[in-house]
Amino acid sequence: MTRAEQKVGSWARDVAMALGTYIPGFSRPPARFVTEDHKPVHGIVAEFDTPADVYHAAEKVRDAGFRRWDVYTPFPIHGIEEAMGFKRTALPLLVAAIGFSGAGLGLLFQYWVTKTDYPMVVQGKPFGSWESFVPIMFELGVLPSAFAALFGMLMLNGLPRFHHPLLSRPSFWRASDDRFYICIEAEDKQFHPDQVRKLLEDSGGKNIDLVEDDA
Repeated sequence: MTRAEQKVGSWARDVAMALGTYIPGFSRPPARFVTEDHKPVHGIVAEFDTPADVYHAAEKVRDAGFRRWDVYTPFPIHGIEEAMGFKRTALPLLVAAIGFSGAGLGLLFQYWVTKTDYPMVVQGKPFGSWESFVPIMFELGVLPSAFAALFGMLMLNGLPRFHHPLLSRPSFWRASDDRFYICIEAEDKQFHPDQVRKLLEDSGGKNIDLVEDDA
């Protein structure tokens, strides 16, 4: 394996990588590492036998400072988020911002129309009275919030993804049956093949293997 690029980790590269990975038709930037056959490297994966094994291994990977990695299990493991060092999701803030923005725009638009552009007496109230604005404000707050929650969740989870390099490994298919896996991606700033392999070995990983990205 050879290192193909030195400048990594910039936000522009991360955006380009995300677009190229999740949206068909977009090209990805050159891989950081390539094999002797010049195939891009996705990362290094290790297999674990039990939930406890992969849980403690996740703690070690977290403590080593890696950011671009994931755990694959056939069923949810209680507390795995803490073991991986997950932070609280920004999705509620995104939904709140879009919801309040929609309701606020609805309020301002209706106020401008009824007060300035086309004054109209509604229920005998003064021009610009907010009481009649509530139904539209409600709709413009709830509907954008619902779409923000759905599409924001998909975006933050990197879904839908039409291809994943790990699926090219038949042994990885047991991740939906009785095996547990950790994969550290080559896009991580701290990724170095020898160090990653040693970390996974010391964490109890088995069948440690390099994963090529043949997309």
